[in-house]
Amino acid sequence: MRINKLLSNFGFCSRREANRLIEKNRITVNGRLCELGQWVEEKDIILIDNKPIPMKDKIYIALNKPVGITCTAAKEVESNIINFMNYPEYIFPVGRLDKASQGLILMTNDGKLANKILESENKHEKEYIVTVNKPFDDFFMKVMSEGVKICGVKTRPCKVSRVKGDTFRIILTQGLNKQIRRMSKVFGYTVVQLERIRIINIKIDGIDMGNWRNLTEEEVAELKKL
Repeated sequence: MRINKLLSNFGFCSRREANRLIEKNRITVNGRLCELGQWVEEKDIILIDNKPIPMKDKIYIALNKPVGITCTAAKEVESNIINFMNYPEYIFPVGRLDKASQGLILMTNDGKLANKILESENKHEKEYIVTVNKPFDDFFMKVMSEGVKICGVKTRPCKVSRVKGDTFRIILTQGLNKQIRRMSKVFGYTVVQLERIRIINIKIDGIDMGNWRNLTEEEVAELKKL
């Protein structure tokens, strides 16, 4: 894999920060200065400031993200999730939850596990509670569950059930950009509140808005079985 991805997978730094280190000639691979975009293997001798890559303890966090926070590790982005948490170690969000939405987001420094969670073909479940701008009928739930054409592709079939007149529960196995908002818009509905309450086996229960908790060993073990 590319050197910046390897360093991210090891939990050492972000890909962007890795590129900065390369540009400053602080990384060598098998005794030679590393180049931007260079492909490496784990068996290669990779040194940073002439020292082996320090191995970090893995961090796994469940955060209840408020509305207004952007899911990016880019610190220059205003109201980004990294500045919001002000966590002392390098971590990054697993996937996205758009700025206007709230709820569960996983934070980690484990790039390998993050990649497995995000791989679309794995069809991992994500569950949401969604309120729209007006009441909907059973036909709306039926067509939403069968898949909706957005951005030139048809979404995968999903599970949709009613919570109340203008609110539904939806379980997706993919994560297209603003997928639920776009799906609802096709049928004339505007999402006014969207909360993610579950990612695979991790639930938001017990985490107050803006707070977070470490995943348990059992939760991490179950994720790694995927």
